[in-house]
Amino acid sequence: MKNLIKMFFVIVCFCMVSQAQAQLNWGLKIGANLSDASFKGLKDVKVDNLSGFFVGPMIEFKFPVFGLGVDGSLLYSQTKMKFINETTNIGVTNKQHELDIPVNLKWSRSLLKLIGVYLAAGPDFSFNLKSDNIGSDLADIAGSAVQGDKASIKRKAANVGLNFGAGIILVKHLQVGFNYNLPLTSSAREDIKDGNVANAVGTLFDGDTFDTKNKKWQISVAYLF
Repeated sequence: MKNLIKMFFVIVCFCMVSQAQAQLNWGLKIGANLSDASFKGLKDVKVDNLSGFFVGPMIEFKFPVFGLGVDGSLLYSQTKMKFINETTNIGVTNKQHELDIPVNLKWSRSLLKLIGVYLAAGPDFSFNLKSDNIGSDLADIAGSAVQGDKASIKRKAANVGLNFGAGIILVKHLQVGFNYNLPLTSSAREDIKDGNVANAVGTLFDGDTFDTKNKKWQISVAYLF
C-alpha cells in the first residue's frame, strides 16, 4: 500500500510540473458516500445506511483521440451504518475509515463550449485504516448478557471493487459525477458456529457464517487545473 501511495504522489508531482500540457490535469475531488451494505447470517437486525464523505487529490490524462482518458484518485473515505435490534429497538452506529484508490477508464464528449458529459469505469482498491468492530457493536445491541470476551468481527485489511460512473463537465474544469461501487470481495467474514462470537451475539445470527459486502453510491465534485 505504501508503494501505491508513493507512486500516486510521484504522478501528482509530475502533473504539477507538466500542467501546461492541455491533456494532463490534476486537482481535488470531494463527495458524499451512501453505504448499501448487504449481510449474510444476521436475523432480527435492521441496517440503516448513513451518509459519509470522501476527499483527496485526483489526476486525469486525456488521450488525443476518441475522447478517451484515464483518471485516478487517492481518497480518504468514511462510511457509516447503524445496526438496530428489531426486537429491542436498541441501535449502534458503526464507522469505517478507508484509503480508496479508484482508477477509471473515461470517455468524455463536449456538447457545448462550456458543458460536456463523461462515462467512467474501472477498478477500486480500498485499504482499511480504522473501523469499528462489527462483532462488538452487535454484542452491544444483542439484548442478552455477554459471557466472557466480547465478540470480534473485524473488517478485512483490503478490498477490491468496480466503479461505474457518469457525470457532467462544466467550464472544462469542474466535474460533477454520480458513481456506484460494486465490491468484488467481502469486507468482513467470520465463522460463527461456535466460540465467543456465537456466545455473545447468538440471538442475532442465522446460520454458520457471517459475511458482509459494502456497496456504495457516491456523488462527487472535482475541480481540475
